[in-house]
Amino acid sequence: MRIAIGNDHWGLELKKAIIQILAESDHSYEDFGCHTTDSVDYPDYAQKVAEAVVRGDFDFGILICNNGIGMSIAANKVRGAIASLCNTAFNAQRTRQHQNANILCLGAGKEQVREEVSDIVNAFLTSQFEGGRHQRRLDKIRAIEASQLGQP
Repeated sequence: MRIAIGNDHWGLELKKAIIQILAESDHSYEDFGCHTTDSVDYPDYAQKVAEAVVRGDFDFGILICNNGIGMSIAANKVRGAIASLCNTAFNAQRTRQHQNANILCLGAGKEQVREEVSDIVNAFLTSQFEGGRHQRRLDKIRAIEASQLGQP
């Protein structure tokens, strides 16, 4: 699987741990930054990763900031991105099964043991969209999105 990964300054250390998890699972990845702890603006990285995933250059994206919320909000502004903040493996599994999420967002501010992060990432990457009633709901979300095009 090919993964696009990005972070702000808060997410640097967690990104390094996730890259190791991806490597151990034989997933390839591209690191969209940032690469230092100097303050940066998370929307810049969310947009890069979300656009790359939506274009089809990557199977999934992973975004990390202080609490994951900012990255999730910013990435979801890219049409076709379904970015979901997940703090548990159960949530990661469900967002793939029910929302067909293509971007996992994580918060680096919460102390998580590596095993917990590994479980969340692996649940997200291995779960499959169930379709059916969930597709109907996603179609309604896309209709809302389409109705807002051109709106300020």
